[in-house]
Amino acid sequence: MNNIKIGWSEQSLVPEGRKVSLAGQFVERISGEVETPITVSTLAIECGEETAIFCVCDLVSVSTVVLQEIRDAIPDSLGIPKDKIMVSAIHTHTSIEYAKRSDGLSGLNALQLLLKYKPEGVEYVPMVSSDDPNIIKGEEARAFIVERAAKSIIEAWQSRKEGGYATGFGRAAIGMCRRVCYDDGSAKMWGDTNSANFTELEAGNDNGIEMLFTYDTDKKLTGVVANIACPAQVLEHQHFISSDFPGKIKRMLREKYGDINFIYFISPAGDQCPRDMVRWVNPEIVINDPNIDRPDYIERDADPSMFDIKGAERAALRAVNEIEYEIANVEKINFESELKHKKLTVTLPVRRVTIAEKDLAEEKIKQFFEKCGKTINYADNANMMIYAGTIARYGTQHTRDTYDIEVHILRLGDIAFATNPYELFLNYGNKMRARSRARQTFLIQHSCGSFGYLPTEKAEKGSHYSAFVSSGTTGHEGGDMLVRTTVDEINKMF
Repeated sequence: MNNIKIGWSEQSLVPEGRKVSLAGQFVERISGEVETPITVSTLAIECGEETAIFCVCDLVSVSTVVLQEIRDAIPDSLGIPKDKIMVSAIHTHTSIEYAKRSDGLSGLNALQLLLKYKPEGVEYVPMVSSDDPNIIKGEEARAFIVERAAKSIIEAWQSRKEGGYATGFGRAAIGMCRRVCYDDGSAKMWGDTNSANFTELEAGNDNGIEMLFTYDTDKKLTGVVANIACPAQVLEHQHFISSDFPGKIKRMLREKYGDINFIYFISPAGDQCPRDMVRWVNPEIVINDPNIDRPDYIERDADPSMFDIKGAERAALRAVNEIEYEIANVEKINFESELKHKKLTVTLPVRRVTIAEKDLAEEKIKQFFEKCGKTINYADNANMMIYAGTIARYGTQHTRDTYDIEVHILRLGDIAFATNPYELFLNYGNKMRARSRARQTFLIQHSCGSFGYLPTEKAEKGSHYSAFVSSGTTGHEGGDMLVRTTVDEINKMF
């Protein structure tokens, strides 16, 4: 057993005096005001000869390009173990778009995939212009993020002091399945349940909250870590900068406990969202998403709209109530512990398409451009992404069968941490937790890479967005391999 040293740091990700191009939707959006600040927060833990550095960004994703640039931006002279740095995202859709945000195998984003097949004379018309020099985007936006993240990591490392930690567990209804199944075997993300053909939601939900609390040597609370199976996706269609409901959790905790630190980890939740698909409540705002359509809307007595600020506040409050209860009932603070940290390179198979699927995709795109007229927009991009992505994957799979991802497995006392770079579907996380020998298992998706969705076999058969080939890089075979590797590595430490 060794004494524990803990360091925290938070840096703003709001570019002062600048607007941002907002990431996370098919439709283009430029930010207005700052609704809730976006930040990058870092927790550095040292125990004996081992370290763990958790850096969490209020972004939609963190690509391997950004991860490497953050590590490279940290001077070697500081002695920070760069391979022990884990950078993850909360998946807010109201934060900064930047260049090379995705690790898709084609190297192209959804719009670039479609435009690759665009004939001469057809023009893509964006909803908004991003030519304003006051908008931070592209390479400049990525450099800004890298600088702030590196600064946060350095400050957390240099502020390490002896301290302790405690754990907690609570439950709150925040994440719910967002994929709707129908009687023909199909499924849809955001599908309409008000239909005689609706059969079930494709998966369950996990309302558990894994919690970690940090303290100084006087047993004063210094930070909170919450691990919840739900992305920061209440305010995803808004036109302001926001850290969504995790940012509101942080604000509420600070109102009670003072200037403490907060980190939000997303547990596997690729098929989860903050919305009840059965008790559907329409947004107060106008949204631009061709996948969301409620032609026969019925008003419900249910949650406030989980597209709007009131919904984000309610989701945050549910988490805060549980966190405050657990803090008040902490029985033991660990000032000595054991830390193990293993960084892995895991090789997974590329999800393939068949010749028939490729031929169908080519025909669909051909038919689309024959009828589309002279202009196309975000909705066309959303509808054609499946086919453009299928064709791109068909070309990729002839030159590569596998690809590598970075995974971190940790043991801190009797708890475990495991990362993955996906929007990993819930059931993979359920398998990991159920088979883990740790007393408590923190699972962190959107970490150290951005390789898209990783759906289950059931979801692949149901298809639609999040389960299309173009929605991710590997399929259920890769998901099963990831589960086995994660469980094996966790249990070796215990």
